[in-house]
Formats: sequence, C-alpha cells, structure tokens
Amino acid sequence: MTILFVFLIAACVDRGATVIVPEALNIGTIRDVHVATLRAPNEQGWFGSERAKELSFSTVSISVPPEHEPGKVRAGLARPDPRREFTVAARTDLKDDGAFIQRIRDRLLKLPAGEREITVFVHGYNNSYLDGVYRMAQLYHDLDLPGVPVHYSWPSAANPLGYTYDRDSVLYARDGLERMLFDLRKAGARRIILVGHSLGTMLVMETLRQIEIREPRWAENALGGVILISPDLDVEVFEMQASRIAELPQPFAIFVNSRDRALALSSRINGASARLGNLTDPDALAELPVTLIDVTAFAEGGLRHFTLGNSPLLLQILGQSTELDAAFQRDRSGRSGLLPGTVITVQNATQLILSPHLVLQE
Repeated sequence: MTILFVFLIAACVDRGATVIVPEALNIGTIRDVHVATLRAPNEQGWFGSERAKELSFSTVSISVPPEHEPGKVRAGLARPDPRREFTVAARTDLKDDGAFIQRIRDRLLKLPAGEREITVFVHGYNNSYLDGVYRMAQLYHDLDLPGVPVHYSWPSAANPLGYTYDRDSVLYARDGLERMLFDLRKAGARRIILVGHSLGTMLVMETLRQIEIREPRWAENALGGVILISPDLDVEVFEMQASRIAELPQPFAIFVNSRDRALALSSRINGASARLGNLTDPDALAELPVTLIDVTAFAEGGLRHFTLGNSPLLLQILGQSTELDAAFQRDRSGRSGLLPGTVITVQNATQLILSPHLVLQE
C-alpha cells in the first residue's frame, strides 16, 4: 500500500507541460538535451502521452540551478524558480531527420576528436516528456559526461495506473528508436552509448533484437556500450533477446538493486516473475558476456528505483567517466580496482558488488 500511495501522489502533479524562462540562460548551468520523441503534441505545446505516427525532434536547453544537489531533480513546471529548480530556458524544434542529424553533427564537431560521442537515454515507466529530459540533463551534469546527450522519449502515459499502456507503447516505439539510432550513426560520432532505465530497457532490448534481424552485427559495430539501469524486464525474456544478438556490444552493464520497491511491485503485477533489475545471482546470466553492477548498498528511501541517478556517493564514483571507461576497456570485469567492491566471475558473466563502506575508508 505504501508504494501505491507514493505512486498516486505522483499522479496528482501535471508533469506534461511547463513555461519557458529565457532569463534562466544567465542563471544556471545550461545543458542542451537533443530529443527525438514519438509522443503527439499536447494542448500546452509540449508532448503528451498520446502516440504519434512520426518522430518529432527538438533541442531543449535545461538550466541546472546554482543550488542543485547531485542526485536530486527539483523540476520547475508551472512557476519554475531557475535558482532552485530545473528550468527550460529555450527550445528549438527541428523539422525532420536531416535537421536533427545536422544539429548533432554540428555539436560533435565542436568537441575534441576524443570526446565526439553520444549518450542516448531511454526513460522508463510513468515518465512524462519533461521527466525524461530533466533526468537526462541531471545525469549529464552530475556525471560530467563527455559528448552530446540525446534523449528518446516514447509515449508513456505518465500515470502510475498506466502500466499496460506503457507496455504497449514500448512495442509501438521500437521502430522510432531504431530510426533515431540510425540517424545518430550518420551524424559521425566516435561511439554511441545506449542507456535504458526501468521499462525503457525492454524497449532497448527489443529494438536491438529487431536491428540484429535486419542488419546482423550492427549493434556490435555501431555501439560503444549498453547500460541497463534497474531493468523492469523478465530475466528469461532478456536471455532470449540477448541470445538473438550475435555479439552484445561491450561493455554491457546492468545496474541491479535487490531492494528496488518498484520492481518488487512489478514482479507481483507480472505474476511473481523474476525481474532483471533485482537479480542477485550471476549464475542466471552465466552464458552471456554482461556485467551485473549491484548497487543495493547505495539504495536509500523512496522507491529505490533509480539509485544510479539519485545517490550522490554513487554518482561521485561513476563520475570518473574517463578512468572507468579505460578500466572497462582493459578488463571488462572491472578488476582494475577502480570500482570498490567484490568481483565474482561466472563463465561469461561478471558481478560487481559495490560497497560505499570501502569508498569511505579510502
């Protein structure tokens, strides 16, 4: 009942529209998020929960407030305060794929050659258009990610009672994500990192599976890594999806948390099926070249469904993006010691159990 109560409180907030505050350009730190969405426009001029037939493209400039604390997203909607809340400072709509590709290409060319990469974030269940954009801006800011941030916004109902609608929307949105990934490939990035959260991980895996059928080994050649965060995905379904892909992109990291309350509820909704996001036994994925990163020890309060993005200490660890990337390239299992915790290897799978206590002792 507590979980449902939290969900219902969230449902009382209109997260589908906001006002644009141009003066915020001079107040906070500006993070431009490039968005492709399969949501239909709503009455407020943003994008709502209804499904569109074609993709829409935009660049949304988010002002991260001076008082921002790592791990927190205080969203300004009806009357945003740029000094305290995430605020939309500007929005530029792009007319088609060509304009979107050119926008991404222009941003990449402004970066040093070694930083010309794209991070794509695919949001999860019960997210509005703005929820996903704010989250992408927060991760990009808190982790100090290199390259260009891109968000794929699929038509979630943004309603805690809309789980079935969201599941159907995931299937509806596969072709759109495929098209966007092909567009990004044309933009000339050095590499593309694909990140999915919650139910969005099903969309990621379904899309990679269908791309593999159409163009074998595309994902292996085009992607520089895949990250699944708290995946709301049946373990057996994930195994079947992954087995259809000849070579999973590397690194392939799965952030899990056995204390995730949202996934516990999802498990009950789905007939007590095991969810990938609270898996603690690497033997279940022993045949696959994946890394399970167990962040249970960092989970505190609330639904504990986005520990990677909400824990300041974990953000601090993962914010060492350059060092962590080098560690994964040298040794996929992370034995270099940059990630504090226990390493368990079972055939092809590796489990990293992170510990905040070890961080505090250093």
